[in-house]
Amino acid sequence: VFPFLPGFGFCYSIINGPTNATVLAGSEARFNCTVSEGWVILIWLSNGNPVLTVINSQGAVETSDRFTSQNYTSSNGFTSELIIHNTQLSDSGKIECSTQQSSESSFAFLSVQVNGTLFIKNSTLTVKENKTVEIVCEALGWAPAPDITWMTNDSFIDKLRYVTQQSQGSNGLHNALSILTLTPTDTEILTCLADIEALPNPQNATVTVIFVNST
Repeated sequence: VFPFLPGFGFCYSIINGPTNATVLAGSEARFNCTVSEGWVILIWLSNGNPVLTVINSQGAVETSDRFTSQNYTSSNGFTSELIIHNTQLSDSGKIECSTQQSSESSFAFLSVQVNGTLFIKNSTLTVKENKTVEIVCEALGWAPAPDITWMTNDSFIDKLRYVTQQSQGSNGLHNALSILTLTPTDTEILTCLADIEALPNPQNATVTVIFVNST
C-alpha cells in the first residue's frame, strides 16, 4: 500500500504495546513496547510530548534523567522499556510508543496516585454509659480522594454509622473527613482505614474508646 516507506518489506509493526499502570507518586512506572524487525526509530511520548527516543543504530537518546530505558532483544523482536523515575501527579495521562517509519503508535494510561496522611486526633477517648460520641478521622493530601471505612475488633462497621465528606485540597489533591457516631457498651479499639488503588494495603489510624460504667 505504501511502497515508498523504507522497511515496509519487513512487515514492520508494533507487536505488543504498553499496558495501563497505576503507581504511587515518587515510585517508578514501567512500560514496554515490542516492535518487529526492521524498525529504525522508536519514540516514547508522555501526554503528547516526546520524552525518549530509541534509534536502532545507536540506542536510546535520553534527554531527562526522569525518563530512562532498558532494551531487550529476542527472537520475536525488540522491546524498549520506558522507566519513569520519581513519578509525579502531572505524569498521569497517556503514554505512547510511536514508530517513525510506519507512523504506527500504541498507547496506555498512567495513573499516578498520592498517599496522603491519615489521623484521629485522640489516641484514647473515655465515654460514660449511655453516652454517644463522635469520632473524627481526617485524610489530608490524597489523590484521588481515598475510600474510607471503619473497623472495630477486626470487623467492618456498618456504613450507616459514619458520614464521609470529601473536599478539594491544593495542587490537585483531595481531603476527606469521616465522622463515626458511637454509643459504646464496652471498651473497644476502632480503626479508620483509607484506601486507594495504588496502595498495597490501606493506611490506618486507631483510637481506643474506654467505656466507663456510670455506677
